[in-house]
Amino acid sequence: MAEIKVHALRKEFGDFVAVQESSFTIEDGEFFVMLGPSGCGKTTTLRMIAGLELPSSGEILLDGEDVTFNRASERDIAFMFQLFALYPHMNVRKNIGFPLKCQGVGGRELRQRVEETAKLLRIDHLLNQPVSRLAGGDRQRVALGRAIIRRPKAFLMDEPLGALDTEFRELMTEELRRLHNRMKATTLYVTHDQLEAMSMADRIMVMNHGVIEQLATPQEIYDRPATRFVADFIGSPAMSFLEFESAIEPGQTSVAVNGAQVQVPALHETREPGPLTLGVRPEHVAFDDSATLRGRIFGTEYLGTTQVVTVDTDHGQIRARISAAHPVSPGETVGMTLRSDRLVVFAGDDGRALASDLYQGGTGAAHG
Repeated sequence: MAEIKVHALRKEFGDFVAVQESSFTIEDGEFFVMLGPSGCGKTTTLRMIAGLELPSSGEILLDGEDVTFNRASERDIAFMFQLFALYPHMNVRKNIGFPLKCQGVGGRELRQRVEETAKLLRIDHLLNQPVSRLAGGDRQRVALGRAIIRRPKAFLMDEPLGALDTEFRELMTEELRRLHNRMKATTLYVTHDQLEAMSMADRIMVMNHGVIEQLATPQEIYDRPATRFVADFIGSPAMSFLEFESAIEPGQTSVAVNGAQVQVPALHETREPGPLTLGVRPEHVAFDDSATLRGRIFGTEYLGTTQVVTVDTDHGQIRARISAAHPVSPGETVGMTLRSDRLVVFAGDDGRALASDLYQGGTGAAHG
C-alpha cells in the first residue's frame, strides 16, 4: 500500500473554485475520510486523486511518485462509486474476476484469487449467482471484491454506502472497517454522513466550500472543533451556540452570557469588544435550579433512556441531554450549568475557535 500526499491542490470550473489550495497527507494503511455537505469539494478532490479530474494547480504524490497529470489507468488505485456499476450479464465470479481478466490473468491464478477475495468478503457461496438476484448489501460486496482483487496501492471510495437502506448501511460500515483492519489498506473514503465518518475513520478531513475546515481524529474533531461549522456539522444533536459580545484578555477564564458569568477554558488571545459565540455539547449541560444561567423550556425529544431538552435563552437555544426520568414541562423556567472544561468560544466574524487551554497541543485546521 502507499502514502498519498496532496499539496496546494486547486480546482476551478470557470469562475467557480471547487477546491481551494488543499494540502494533506494520507498515511500508509490509514482509513482516511473526507466529510462535508454536498458541494463542499470532497468528491472533486477524490476524483483528482483518482485521475478522473485534472487539477488547475497543485501536486498529487502516490507512494512518492508524482501522478498529478497521469491518466487514471496509470495510477495503481481502485475506485468504488456510489452506484454498484456491476455487469448485469455476468455472475458474481465473473464480475469479481473481470479486472484480472483485463490484465491477462487467467486459469488457476484467476480462479484462486477470485475465491480468496469472495471468502474474505463472505460471499463465496454466491459466486455462481447472477448479480441481478443479489440484495443491495451483497452487490456492494461484489463491487468491493472487484476493487480488492487487483491489490492496488490505495482504495478510493465515493459514498459507496449511499444507495443502501439504513440496516445494510450499518452492517456494511462495520464490514468495511473490519475489512480494512485485515488488509491494512490505504483507504480514502468520501461521505456526507457523520456517523459513517466517526465510526470508521482513523482521521477525518472536514470540508466546506472547497476549504479544509479541520483535519484530526474523530475524537479530536468532536471534542475540539476548530471552527463553528465543524462544531455544528458533527454531533447529533449538534453543538448549541449562544451569541454574545465581549472583549477577550489573555488568561481570561469566564465570559458574561445571559446575565451569568460562565466559566470557560483559559483563553490566550486578545480581542477588542465584538461578537463571540459560546459552544456547548448537549451532554455538557445540566439543570440546576440555583444556577444564574436561565431559560425557558421550548420542547423535548425522548430517546429511550435519555431526552434532549431544548431551552430558549435571550442569546440562543441550548439543547441538554438529560435522563428521561427527569420531569420537564414546556414553558417551565430552568437554571443550567455548563461543563466549563468542555466549552468552546468561537470568533463571531470567521467562526474560528479561539485559542484556549482546550486547544494547547492543538488540532489540525486549515483555511484557504
